[in-house]
Amino acid sequence: MIDALSIFITIAGFIIGLGAVTVIDLHGFLGRKSPYWTEATTRTHKVTKPMIWIGTILAAIGSAVLYRADGWTTLHLVQVCILGALVVNGIFLSFRVSPFLLAREKKGQSSTLLPKSWQRKITVSFIVSFTGWWGSLALFVYYLVYAAA
Repeated sequence: MIDALSIFITIAGFIIGLGAVTVIDLHGFLGRKSPYWTEATTRTHKVTKPMIWIGTILAAIGSAVLYRADGWTTLHLVQVCILGALVVNGIFLSFRVSPFLLAREKKGQSSTLLPKSWQRKITVSFIVSFTGWWGSLALFVYYLVYAAA
């Protein structure tokens, strides 16, 4: 029963987190060259940011409970490293990028394209986010299909 619940919690975390990440990453990508999408990204991140954190927490808790009996395998270690990268990335987005976007919005500049230096930082963050979430999901599926069997 506990394994079924932990799988459910992990999958719920991936659905919530990866869904929110996909939405904001696509907005951010489109916002690189479009004032419309830059403003949409600023507004959308207010919803996606807490959803990403909720998804991260759920996926981490569900996985930790599910993997509890396995000890530290290479797969678990890789997932913990990915989680660490996603948390550091999330801290950067939450405490650097988000305040920057909100300050611009307050000044009436939410539709002004971001400076190139911020676009580069956000692009790196997008790559970390995209590869981290999808890679972690792939490892989770691998675990369910091969390692847990």
